[in-house]
Amino acid sequence: MSNAQSESVAVLTDSAASEETTSPAAAAPQSSENKASENTGSENQVPQIKGPRIIRQLPPQLVNQIAAGEVIERPASVVKELLENSIDAGATRVDLTIDGGGVERIRISDDGCGMTAEQLPLAVTSHATSKLPDDDSLFHVGTLGFRGEALASIASVSQMTIRSRAEGEPSGSQIDIRGGIIESPGPCGCPVGTTIEVRNLFFNTPVRRKFLKTPQTERGHIVEAFTRLALANPKVHFSLRNGDKEMFDLLPTVRWADRIESFFGTEISESLIPIDSEDSQVKITGYACDPSVSRGNNRMQYLFLNGRHIRDRALQHALGESYRGMLMVGRHPVCFLRMTMPPEMIDVNVHPAKLEVRFTDSGRVYSRLLQTLRQRFLSTDMTHRVGSPEPPPPIQGEALRTPSESVMGMPARDVDTQRQSVIDWARTGQDTPSVSPHLPQSQRIDSASPGNASGSSLSSSMLGGVPSFQPFDGGAQPGSNNQHAASDSTSAPHSDRAPHADRAPHSDRAPWDGDETPGVAGPQPGADMGTGPGFGQGLGQGNSIAPRPSVCYLGFQVHNRYLVTQDDKGMVVIDQHALHERVLYERVCKKVLGEDSSLEAQRLLVPEPVSMTPAERAAALEVKDTLARIGLEIEDFGGETILIHSYPAILPKRGPAEMLRTILESVMGAGRDPNPKDLLNHLLSTVACKAAVKAGDPLSPEEITSLLEQKDLYLETHHCPHGRPTALFFSLNELDKMFGRLGPRG
Repeated sequence: MSNAQSESVAVLTDSAASEETTSPAAAAPQSSENKASENTGSENQVPQIKGPRIIRQLPPQLVNQIAAGEVIERPASVVKELLENSIDAGATRVDLTIDGGGVERIRISDDGCGMTAEQLPLAVTSHATSKLPDDDSLFHVGTLGFRGEALASIASVSQMTIRSRAEGEPSGSQIDIRGGIIESPGPCGCPVGTTIEVRNLFFNTPVRRKFLKTPQTERGHIVEAFTRLALANPKVHFSLRNGDKEMFDLLPTVRWADRIESFFGTEISESLIPIDSEDSQVKITGYACDPSVSRGNNRMQYLFLNGRHIRDRALQHALGESYRGMLMVGRHPVCFLRMTMPPEMIDVNVHPAKLEVRFTDSGRVYSRLLQTLRQRFLSTDMTHRVGSPEPPPPIQGEALRTPSESVMGMPARDVDTQRQSVIDWARTGQDTPSVSPHLPQSQRIDSASPGNASGSSLSSSMLGGVPSFQPFDGGAQPGSNNQHAASDSTSAPHSDRAPHADRAPHSDRAPWDGDETPGVAGPQPGADMGTGPGFGQGLGQGNSIAPRPSVCYLGFQVHNRYLVTQDDKGMVVIDQHALHERVLYERVCKKVLGEDSSLEAQRLLVPEPVSMTPAERAAALEVKDTLARIGLEIEDFGGETILIHSYPAILPKRGPAEMLRTILESVMGAGRDPNPKDLLNHLLSTVACKAAVKAGDPLSPEEITSLLEQKDLYLETHHCPHGRPTALFFSLNELDKMFGRLGPRG
């Protein structure tokens, strides 16, 4: 090496040594620039220093700036740390004000326990805290914070002012910190509690400030941090102001659903399903939303552990498993759950921001959450409802009158009878036979039956000579083998049989109706059903414009796609494919997963060869045993060909080769190493989907009866295995609104 080269190396070495002795604030940018030059490989690269490195103690200010890089990511991190300190101080009211997305100013005021003048300088010192009274407290942390780094880290990258007054102190104290430099505290006037104001965040770390987003984006992150803590502490009065605009003013409440509604509105609050489960150590309370309310991501899954908001992949997976079969692919559930367990069972000292925790028995917590939600869902009617929830029925009619009240000198019931008679006369011009209102309801219905002359006159006068609306024939009873009512009304609408020949007592009502159905009468003998409004009761002789829908005593099919039925509270429209798919899925799951057997297989007389790509062939042979459990037996034939020896007997109309390719799509989409149970469950749902009736398939009355009866044999028939709702429920109140029966206000 020449003398010039050695001198240049010496100069560079001296300059590098001098840079190490510079101030920490200047050292950080220079080291980053040196690191960048090393990455780019420029000619100005500083050579590596040979020999032993000098170990030196970092100054406290640099330590706090490094800690701020871990804890204080953005203004929302400052808000989170300061709000947690206010809650740990026992505050009952916390007020938050921000300006410029939190970069210009963050002000948090609380009415907590406060601090004395002697404690203020120590509060902004690194690793100083009042939340760990002894060394063993770290293993059973009961507060939101415990590291003692937050205030020191924030103060090192901002201009901070703290005013605080402890209870019993005559006056408060104030301390100012400018970029980590602590000034002496002085007296000030303030109420009991603490007020912290942070201004010009990251003013001395321009690189960190440059990477902040727009004020609107940073404000959104602050609102999210505020939401999490306000949800976790509903008994604390929270307020949030953005400049001069008030965004939230949340009064304390003991009903958690009210706090949830204040943030997310009525759509969420009306779909909340209460959750409450407790054992000796783990307690889970809160709400899970109905599957009809879901999101495209998991950001609205709020999990709180001992009052602390956490994000845990295992618990989020348990949530997804609990909603399996009720949500479509790509949708995520919405929930607000609070878990309580002894602090000894968890380790919160994992993540600097304390978002992640570790459980001593994570499997128990996972299974507990999954079991709690599944049991709650199984005991809840999760049929998709159309419109807003039905309000409580209004008090009307005789319930508004006292028993002794009379109108026009007559009992109220007689007045109603007379009024109805006048209405009937105005409609038909015929007199209505007087029926004593004091007779039992069953006697009044019988007196108006078609077998009675006066009753027949009453029925035709009330309906103007048009046969009454009766979509469901009452001739057949549940479980009976004959469907003569539907077949007779379809083939021979003009029957000569006696009025009561095919009519059992109360046969003019559907099986689910109660004992009292006033005003409903059967079709008139000899009337032309084709001109009436009855569905499936015939179109009249010589009139066959369109095929008649199939009718059974439970419901009827429309457009070969949907089944229409009713319950005691409204009307239900059912997707025949989705319901049949769920029924088949439950049956095959019970056989294959519950009984640990295989589906019935149909052997092929001649094995069918199927040519596949190398990836498909490898995937098929890898899950050969799993395919055999669903009745699909395959064998390697050599090359890229697979032989199919049998296929599920539940699929008589599906080609074996087509079914194999469809299943392999599910196998290859499940991942490289799918869980065998999850894969088998996925394959069973595919088999059920392919075997179910399709939209457009006509169903006979017997098939409709069988499908609707099987609906009540399983617990989760409100959704198909892929998450689509199987039925839509229209309450009577919602139907009345649609038809204007509730008046202009309704």
